[in-house]
Amino acid sequence: MRNDYLQDRSRLIQREFDRLDMRVTNWMARYSVLVLRLALGLVFVWFGALKFIPGLSPAQGLAARTIELLTFGLIAPPISVWILAGWECLIGLGLITGRFIRVTIFLLLVQMAGTLTPLVLFPVETWQVFPIAPTMEGQYIIKNMVLVGAALVIGATARGGRLVAQRDRPIDNASSAGHA
Repeated sequence: MRNDYLQDRSRLIQREFDRLDMRVTNWMARYSVLVLRLALGLVFVWFGALKFIPGLSPAQGLAARTIELLTFGLIAPPISVWILAGWECLIGLGLITGRFIRVTIFLLLVQMAGTLTPLVLFPVETWQVFPIAPTMEGQYIIKNMVLVGAALVIGATARGGRLVAQRDRPIDNASSAGHA
């Protein structure tokens, strides 16, 4: 009898946990892309705004030299930093407002392509040991892959795509999320 009580209690707790887990999962499916879009937008506005004020952005010097090299010296460093600052703020505002999201994602991906080039153009500054031990600047650049991934998730919703929680998937399979 005691064993039956414990089994019933265990099933009840499991059912309540499943119910709570489903509510949390539904909330994440409903709001996570919005939160991701707003957070990414804030990061771009913030980092872009820092570049408008000389000396505040730790990436300013490397970014200026990269743009100067990529444009064959046609865009001088002081101007390139202002262009980059405006570009990043524009990306951020596009993400925050959710307007022109496909254009915003395109601008972000172009900007990120440029952001990754110092790993090749300035290996002495970006690598302690190539290709396994980046410097602080290299780490700063490499983390941008996460921003690209976030942009791709946001871009997937530009035409109405969305995340949907699966009700019939057991909790045990949570570790295989993202795998077909």
